[in-house]
Amino acid sequence: MSIAEEQVRTPSVGSGAATVASLAKGWADRSPKNIAMREKDFGIWLEYDWAETWDLIETAAHGLLALGIDVGDRVSIHAEDRPEWIILDLATVAVRGITVGLYPTNPAAEVEYLLKDSASKVHLGEDQEQVDKVFEIDPNEISAMQTIIYVEPRGFAGADDKRLLFWDNFLDLGREHRKNNPGAVAQRMAEAEDGDVMTLVYTSGTTGPPKGAMLTNKNSLFAMEKIIEQQDAYPDGKAPNESDQILTYLPLCHVAERIFSTWTMLAGGPTLNFAESIETVPANLREIQPTLFFAVPRIWERLHAGLIIRSGDSSPFKKIWLNAGMKAASSIGKAKVANGGNHTAKSRLLHAIFYPLIFRAMQEKVGLRHCRRAASGAAPIAPEVLEFFMGIGIEVYELYGMTENSAVATCNFPGRLKLGTVGEAYSGIGLRIDEETGEIQTAHDGVFAGYWNKPEKTAETMTDDGWLRTGDVGEWVDGTHVKIVDRMKDIIITSGGKNISPSEIENTLKASPFVKEAMVVGDGRKYLTALIGIELDTVGDWALRQDLSYTTYRDLTGKEEVVALVQGIVDDCNEKFARVEGLKKFRLIPKELDHEDGELTATQKLKRSAMIDHFGELVESMY
Repeated sequence: MSIAEEQVRTPSVGSGAATVASLAKGWADRSPKNIAMREKDFGIWLEYDWAETWDLIETAAHGLLALGIDVGDRVSIHAEDRPEWIILDLATVAVRGITVGLYPTNPAAEVEYLLKDSASKVHLGEDQEQVDKVFEIDPNEISAMQTIIYVEPRGFAGADDKRLLFWDNFLDLGREHRKNNPGAVAQRMAEAEDGDVMTLVYTSGTTGPPKGAMLTNKNSLFAMEKIIEQQDAYPDGKAPNESDQILTYLPLCHVAERIFSTWTMLAGGPTLNFAESIETVPANLREIQPTLFFAVPRIWERLHAGLIIRSGDSSPFKKIWLNAGMKAASSIGKAKVANGGNHTAKSRLLHAIFYPLIFRAMQEKVGLRHCRRAASGAAPIAPEVLEFFMGIGIEVYELYGMTENSAVATCNFPGRLKLGTVGEAYSGIGLRIDEETGEIQTAHDGVFAGYWNKPEKTAETMTDDGWLRTGDVGEWVDGTHVKIVDRMKDIIITSGGKNISPSEIENTLKASPFVKEAMVVGDGRKYLTALIGIELDTVGDWALRQDLSYTTYRDLTGKEEVVALVQGIVDDCNEKFARVEGLKKFRLIPKELDHEDGELTATQKLKRSAMIDHFGELVESMY
């Protein structure tokens, strides 16, 4: 029996359907003194045990009732990862409301679209910066919004907007309501149904306005069962438990972080440790040394690049050992990958030699020495990066899913790893690849309830026989594992009629620690070219060691030596592909790409059409 089934799937009569809120209450009842969350405040880690956490959730739920939140009303959250995010999220589910998460980087125009589309009634803005984005919107355009809660009081002195409510005052409102209506939240929870929509997760919007995917209570419990509780997905065979530590740092509005933070905490009881910011993730990793860690490819690439920089900056004596360690890691990684992720006799011996000398220190520096399960998802990653981490003893397993199926699709399992694939389908789910189009399609209890207010878009996403269209082209490897070829909409067709997948070429380029972004161009053209963004830290470090001075990112990309460096990377990349897939030319992007400038989505995916618009002159110069 799964953890969720054991804890809440046999509730007493009248207690309502299992929800993420009822899971939280279950932990408070059984293990009140266990630590649920930790956050750093002025250098000191503050702890929230389960009793305190549930007390805050229930108080916030009463506060929402006091503000008039009814079944199905939307409560939006626009904040960095922090305890208040999770408290309000679970409180909203407790009163059968719908949580709407916004990315902290969403600019004002996107905030307006999301608040209007969801018709949010209560909104939490973390601080003055986020609340100011709401103030830019004509109140008549978001007339449903009655209350704006803010957490950080700085900058609000003298503010006279009647919608404003300080977080502490919101909790006071909840305490008063709780005193006068002690059973109100419990009554809402007792009426919860499996089909209740518990959150809207907005898509990244690479090809148009974001769409709100409706996930239900049933979807979330199914995702917990398949992704979190499947014990054979863990190298040591143990699902998450109270002794585990998690670092929370990716936006909680993204389904992947919600699963690997909030839902993992609720399914197994690990402690969530909130990173101070995205910039401090490397330092917080070293401090926390989490046992469970999920990262998108960009983070794994940063960690990899950081080790490369440190090895380059070492003393001559250390460089000798580090270079030897890098070679050993490469050898070990290749051997393990060829053996399904398992050691060979030779790789085990090499690991035994180099672990105390090099690898243990590398794991410590990365912050994953005690990590017993690491995963990568949400976007493709270069196999070379995973191979490196496998070589130093950090086994990273790639998995695959999407918002619309609650991220439940495939996973690489220990002992059955096939690098370059996203693994096998989870047991008991429907997964197929369309014979005509090559599209991956899924059918299971995690498939969403549809897009908010967009029935026509929902219909387009489903097949006639009720399967979810993922929009990803895939192929079977050995009949068991799935390889993602590319997004259907991103396939390039050259003027010669050749169909080319750009992502594999782009990921090969990004395997270099000197390349941060890459976009292959060539649709309708005679040959392929690329726009390439350098990794400022590693290229800057390389430039200094070459006695090459520079002032800005733009200045660095204009250096002939840097262009020559990238040309070498492109040449190496071309050797791995057929001639028709080779890059004939490239141009360095003269700026760091940014979400607010419209070049990236909130999840850091390239907006290809926007890139062509912004850098059209660079593209045309290659043809």
